[in-house]
Amino acid sequence: MNVAATTGDTGHDEHARVDAPVPAPGPRRRAGGRIAFAVSVFGELLITAGLVLGLFVVYSLWWTNVVADRHAHRQADKVRDGWARQDTGPGALDTRDGIGFLHVPAMRNGEVLVEKGTSSKILNEGVAGYYTDPVKAALPTSGRAGNFALAAHRDGHGAKFHNIDKLEKGDPIVFETKDDWYVYKVYAILPETSKYNVEVLGGIPKESGRKKSGHYITLTTCTPVYTSRYRYVVWGELVRVDKVDAARTPPKELS
Repeated sequence: MNVAATTGDTGHDEHARVDAPVPAPGPRRRAGGRIAFAVSVFGELLITAGLVLGLFVVYSLWWTNVVADRHAHRQADKVRDGWARQDTGPGALDTRDGIGFLHVPAMRNGEVLVEKGTSSKILNEGVAGYYTDPVKAALPTSGRAGNFALAAHRDGHGAKFHNIDKLEKGDPIVFETKDDWYVYKVYAILPETSKYNVEVLGGIPKESGRKKSGHYITLTTCTPVYTSRYRYVVWGELVRVDKVDAARTPPKELS
């Protein structure tokens, strides 16, 4: 029997295909793999960075509000409890926990505790602070003419002046103390000015159009929203002082 005839050429071809060596990957294929890996790592880094940024935004714009509001409520309770414990008659001004409460209906922010100072440490506690530097605010309780200049955050940390842009000329601003309600009326607004413009805090705020001494209130905060590039300023002038009655009935402007 012819063995060569039995195996035939077909068997030889199959053996050749099975045993043929696989070509090694060339330089182009290896380079493509490195690029794909780098793109994958970069994508994961972007996703991680996005998550971190998102968490930071949540912390800045939501959680700091929660923490600040809790602290402000505790401080407010301490102030009102202190008022209630005092004997009848005018109480001595105590700046340790707060000097009173700001009520601005147009801002829809409820009552805002007012404390001494405008440092980040003070304002981050969800309160408004009256200026002691670079210009010293004139407290309405002193009875002297001057400018009761205040500051508060517009976003984060309670954001007590977030809606300051809702204020219009003629709107009321009321400051509540243990013994009196000081009722002011908005008469001028400056939507944007330099953060270094201390003239707006002056005893006679000439930039507001006033040229004579009087009893003024000034609200300041950062602008635009979520930045601290400029300052938004609202000026009010005292129109009357109402005595606090036993029921602490608010003035008609707050009804």
